[in-house]
Amino acid sequence: MKVIEVANLRKRYRDRLAVDDVSFTVEEGEIFGVLGPNGAGKTTTVECVAGLRTPDSGTVRVLGGLHRDALKEELGVQLQSSALPEKIKVWEALDLYASFYSRPADWNALLERVGLADKRDARYGKLSGGQQQRLSIALALVGDPKVAILDELTTGLDPQARRDTWDLIEQVRADGVTIVLVTHFMEEAERLCDRIALIDSGRVVAVDSPAGLISRVDRQQTVRFRPSGPLDDAVLKALPEVTGVHSAGGRVEVTGTGDLLLAITTALAAAGVVPADLRVEQATLDDAFLALTGKKITHGDAR
Repeated sequence: MKVIEVANLRKRYRDRLAVDDVSFTVEEGEIFGVLGPNGAGKTTTVECVAGLRTPDSGTVRVLGGLHRDALKEELGVQLQSSALPEKIKVWEALDLYASFYSRPADWNALLERVGLADKRDARYGKLSGGQQQRLSIALALVGDPKVAILDELTTGLDPQARRDTWDLIEQVRADGVTIVLVTHFMEEAERLCDRIALIDSGRVVAVDSPAGLISRVDRQQTVRFRPSGPLDDAVLKALPEVTGVHSAGGRVEVTGTGDLLLAITTALAAAGVVPADLRVEQATLDDAFLALTGKKITHGDAR
């Protein structure tokens, strides 16, 4: 079932075309990523989906065509620029947001779910960055939505807080919430997203799974290892997946395509050789974005 349908969406700000003929669909139960560099039109796109901005042209259908109050009841949104007063307490923020909905979730249970039960009386300004983001997710869920839009939730977090937030997002999806995740972190998109819309200069460059996008990159894989014993290069060169073998200094480097790693490990096992310090290098989502757009996304890009 398609819970979001965007077709030929366009949005202009004065002399700048922010979103140019964007189209994609989001399936029920998936984590759908919107990935692109600074100024690509990601946030404008999801604001149009959420009903926070009116597109100049094109259509947006959410949950079969809900609008206004009906849409607000079923769609949770936490945008990148969202902020709370520093002195508001965690429970006060949740209680306030719950009052906006006719059938809110039990926010006390939600506090437990996002790991903030012990911060119930803490003021927003005293929370760590990771705790603030957990509260942001709780606020997006307090209306008990079917769909949640989360915009750049992990920007500025340390690696551990970022991974904790990823775990929470996966838990939310497991509970049946469809998630639209706006991000510029490639690792985040690869780990979390079932499918991704790559957006550049206001246009959708491609929509596919992370693996599908990566498969479009014409780049060989490289496998490096130290063999546990003597190894004739001919054993590996005979494999159809292998395009090259180089041995030096007790290490072997193999290049190739297809299911290269499986082919190599199977051949080594048959030869009675154990690969130590095994490393695999292959195309990444960074490579796919570069190949499709001619650009790289830097860590400073966030909208």
